[in-house]
Amino acid sequence: MTVANVAPLTASEIQQLAADWYLKLDVHAPLEDYIPFLVEDGLEMRFPEATVYGFEGFQGWYDRVIRIFFDEVHTLKQVNVEASGDEAKVQVVVKWEASVWNPPAAKSDRIVLDAYQTWIIKRSANTGKPVIATYIVDSLSYYEGSARL
Repeated sequence: MTVANVAPLTASEIQQLAADWYLKLDVHAPLEDYIPFLVEDGLEMRFPEATVYGFEGFQGWYDRVIRIFFDEVHTLKQVNVEASGDEAKVQVVVKWEASVWNPPAAKSDRIVLDAYQTWIIKRSANTGKPVIATYIVDSLSYYEGSARL
């Protein structure tokens, strides 16, 4: 695919990317299911607990969090797209709910928060589909009564 025939990114395809991404996270999808969502080179992901690079960095983060959190529910509240050709800056707000068990507690705790994020989306040169190049968790806003990370 040459630069001349790259279609501009659209808000609807970015909205679908975000919805599909969070569905995969909710079901703890197999790692290989995330490959089509992430840029092939130069991936950067900034989470509250770590900044990771490349698919290998994502793999390490993902392997860790799916062993900590369960009964996850991600609800997209906002996806604001500023597209400029084959790249877009996206402001995402997602309500995240998850349970966590800290041994030897008798019960699990429930985390409920809104995560404010900034994504940079590019069009994959290999597939032509939108992919996440940069994923930044800017801030977290806990609901009343929520457990804390």
